[in-house]
Amino acid sequence: MATSTATTQSVQDYYGKVLQNSDSLATNACTTAGRPPPIIRELIKNVSPEVISKYYGCGICIPDCLEGRKVVDLGSGSGRDVFIISQLVGGKGKVVGVDMTKEQLEVAREGVKFHEDKATEMKLSFGNVDFVEGYIEKFNDILPDDMKDGQTDVVVSNCVINLSPDKEAVLRDAYKCLKEGGELYFSDVYSDRRVPDELRKDETLWGECISGALYWNDFLGLAKKCGFSDPRLVEDSRISINNAALERKCGNIKFYSATYRLFKLPELESDCEDYGQAVIYKGTVPFLGGSSEHAFKLDAHHVIEKGKVFPVCGNTWRMLKETRFQEHFDYIGNFNEHYGIFDGCGKNVPFESVNDNGKGGGASGGGGCC
Repeated sequence: MATSTATTQSVQDYYGKVLQNSDSLATNACTTAGRPPPIIRELIKNVSPEVISKYYGCGICIPDCLEGRKVVDLGSGSGRDVFIISQLVGGKGKVVGVDMTKEQLEVAREGVKFHEDKATEMKLSFGNVDFVEGYIEKFNDILPDDMKDGQTDVVVSNCVINLSPDKEAVLRDAYKCLKEGGELYFSDVYSDRRVPDELRKDETLWGECISGALYWNDFLGLAKKCGFSDPRLVEDSRISINNAALERKCGNIKFYSATYRLFKLPELESDCEDYGQAVIYKGTVPFLGGSSEHAFKLDAHHVIEKGKVFPVCGNTWRMLKETRFQEHFDYIGNFNEHYGIFDGCGKNVPFESVNDNGKGGGASGGGGCC
């Protein structure tokens, strides 16, 4: 297990000893805005009340097409998302939660028996579940042998990477453990500027997922440095801290909860290039939230209607054809001829130009075509 630092020890104490349940949070940064999609609401009903009471997250970071997949949840806490995902991967899938806080892991492990009984009672097909103790900066080393070093399909994380003092190490290990075509899909807290050092030393603000937030443009550069060439913004919303004293400390910094998807696809280009390609969605992705039989949502700029010829750049083509989504689309074209930059490819600031209305849903920041 990686060596603890003062920051990680502070986070362990905050989530293991200071917080008793989600009502103990001092701000709303570590809470999920809005209602989960209907299918998630149904799956949550099968999760133990104790596990739910200890849940701290800022988004719904559960992507489509997980049946039969191997999934890792970084900073799994009490295990809420692990137990939800276990119902989606089914009997042939596997979910491993990684967390460094003993008190949270105790709740998660106690919940395993509850969920095994629930599965038997309701004749549900839950996937294999395991929880391992360790730091997310070095999680690949502590995974089961059949999931480390390029054998994992999907890595998820719900408002945890911001708590790490070494975010580059987390992203590098995610890239290392994923198989080619695999995906890091996570929700986290971002800022519209770099957080000053005096705020980063505030233990309450760090524990509340505020002072560890990454400036969005630093995150994009870091993701690309770690091998994720084209980060895609899925959705975002403005965070209102809802604590007058802490708001005064933060001054004019704006914070956002945002979900990104990062694919391990080595041939992705730094920009959206036009090769005259298109895809046609078959309408076969199980409905989870952003996608349905009528449209598939890849990211904030790609909601692909069923049956419609949808022009895409080369990167988007690969994100569909060379991943677990392949069977759900028909593909037109190839990479034989290049037509220049994809029309509408932007370098825009995400989060809708960081405006004041906080509605979000802007550009995919450094990659995604319109």
